[in-house]
Amino acid sequence: MGGQLSQPSPTLRGMGDKTATAVPPPAPDGPGAGAADSSPEPGAADGSPEPGAADGSPGPAAGPSLSPSRAGDFLTCPLLYRFRVIDRLPEPPSPAAVRGTLVHSVLERLFDATAAERTPAAARALVEPEWARLQEDEPQLAGLFDDDAQRAAWLDEVMHMLDRYFTLEDPRRIEPASRELCVEAELASGLRLRGYIDRLDVAPDGQMRIVDYKTGGSPPEEFEARALFQMRFYALILWRARGQVPKLLQLIYLGNGEIVRYEPDEADLLATERKIEALWVAIERAMLNRDWRPRPGRICDWCAHQAICPAFGGTPPPVPDPPVRPDEVPDPRDGDSPV
Repeated sequence: MGGQLSQPSPTLRGMGDKTATAVPPPAPDGPGAGAADSSPEPGAADGSPEPGAADGSPGPAAGPSLSPSRAGDFLTCPLLYRFRVIDRLPEPPSPAAVRGTLVHSVLERLFDATAAERTPAAARALVEPEWARLQEDEPQLAGLFDDDAQRAAWLDEVMHMLDRYFTLEDPRRIEPASRELCVEAELASGLRLRGYIDRLDVAPDGQMRIVDYKTGGSPPEEFEARALFQMRFYALILWRARGQVPKLLQLIYLGNGEIVRYEPDEADLLATERKIEALWVAIERAMLNRDWRPRPGRICDWCAHQAICPAFGGTPPPVPDPPVRPDEVPDPRDGDSPV
């Protein structure tokens, strides 16, 4: 029997989170819009080292690899996967994507403080220094806004999302085992799975909870499957790396104040593993045949490559020869963008 979707779900003993009543939701930017994955949108990677060790910690890279973001790209549109992985075409940062990056950064830094100091005021105080750090790392972000009023409205949205976080969890009662955890595991086929987990909580009895922050609203049904696939992907990595199935997968949607919890089991993760292996076979076939077909849909509204997409009358550039190896492409920090 597969995993169980629960809403709400009991707190794991010893993890100590507290879920409060959600506030009324604002209008979302789009299906799952917010960070850019994870997150800077794909193409705005944070440059972190590749994961690699068998226990899920960073280590040397080798062989073909796949992340949940890139797997999601191929499932969404094989041509999108090609543009991001093979061609490595740049994608301009969007205010929604960078907002997601900033919120993730603040929530990561918040847990540097002692438990008693993790307050809404402390989170707000982190916004300006974290925003300054992001601009220093990526100078092009200085041109993200047309004027100071637009920038101020954007920062106000960031503040509101952080305030909403405190209606969903009490960070004073949580001590994460890891934040922005770089994980990897190798399947029997030799395919290396890798990714970045926003937060990993471990209870005293060893039960694990994977937590992912989303700065968009909870997605409609057609996009929900991708979010849950991403979480199962992380769960599979930890299971194969550590020999233990995570107890709970938790998506925190800061756009509308909802939490989605999913309880996986071994059968569920075995099915996920089979799906990933089949997906990789399809990717290798596309590489061999240089056959990268577009898959038009609602998600095209958020794609940066419409001008060169055949579905919109465009012509893709020639496929690079030789193509970039997938494991040489860094993963975005988070997977919150609809594309």
